[in-house]
Order: sequence, then structure tokens, then C-alpha cells
Amino acid sequence: MIPRKRATTELEAPRRFVAVAEIARAHGIQGEVRLKLYHEGSDLLGQRPTLKLRLPDGAERAADITSIRSANKAVLARLAGVADRDAAEALHGAILLVPRDEFPPLEEGEFYACDVEGARAELGSGEVVGHVLTLTSYPTCEVLVVERTDGTKIEVPLLDGFVEAVDIDAGVVRLVTIDGLT
Repeated sequence: MIPRKRATTELEAPRRFVAVAEIARAHGIQGEVRLKLYHEGSDLLGQRPTLKLRLPDGAERAADITSIRSANKAVLARLAGVADRDAAEALHGAILLVPRDEFPPLEEGEFYACDVEGARAELGSGEVVGHVLTLTSYPTCEVLVVERTDGTKIEVPLLDGFVEAVDIDAGVVRLVTIDGLT
């Protein structure tokens, strides 16, 4: 019996891959690479998730981590098929992507930055302020960078006085106020 491929229905969304690290440079002569993690302290790559590699030219391909370790505040990894320094150097600037559905579960009220990016930012009155471009961390607090409907950008502190609710499922960030923000 010949196995059949399961047809993808229109209801199934393709897996959403999220950038989690960048290959900063080659390390040593045996094909290891030094990674720049986008979320320092994350052990997601150590769990060996499904992985895609986005090359600097934009091409994407599947990849596998065969080993990963910490060394002097750096994260070093070995990828399948990368056996020497030349192959590792060729990957400089490549981005490692992991399916969002393989991220660890969160506690109630928490969200990943990738989940809020693109969300509609609106006031409690329903007035649309703009959309969230990204979440940025500063030493004193995290802020949502919101592109306003007029094209200008504001930074909204992720504090109760400014953000009422974040509804990931609806793709909405409900703001208390934007008064005083520039």
C-alpha cells in the first residue's frame, strides 16, 4: 500500500515560525557557530525544537541542532551538515526560526513579544491608535512601540496606568491613555 499525503484544508493555517536567534560568527575550526539569542537566558534551542534557517539571501531551509552549549557568556551550537569553519562562516547572519507552537506555555496574563507584534492598539473608547510594531525592554520597564495611524511612533510603557489589557486571541492591546507620550 502506498501512503498518501494528507491534503491540507483551507482551515489549517501554516505553522508560524518566529526568529529566536542569529548566527553571529563561526567558532573554532569544527563547524560550531556562536549564536546571538534574541531573548537572553532562553533555553528553547536547548530543547531541540523544529528549526528553520533563514540565510542572509532570504532562502530558508530546515536545520537541526546536533549540540548546544554555553561558554563564557556565549551560546555555541553545532548544526547538522556544518562540519568545518568555512561552512560555519557561510552562515554568518543567518536567522534561526522556531515554530511558535513549540514555545513553552506561559502563565496566565503573560505573552510572548511575537504574539503582540502587529496587534491593534486602541483606547477603551474603541478609537484605534495604531498597531504594535514591537516590544522593547529598557532597564526600568518594557514598552510597546506603537505606530500611530498618522505614521508617527510612540512608546507605551507596559504598566497598568497605560495598558488596560492585552488580548492575544483578538489581536488587540487596549490602552488606558496615550496622554503625555511622544
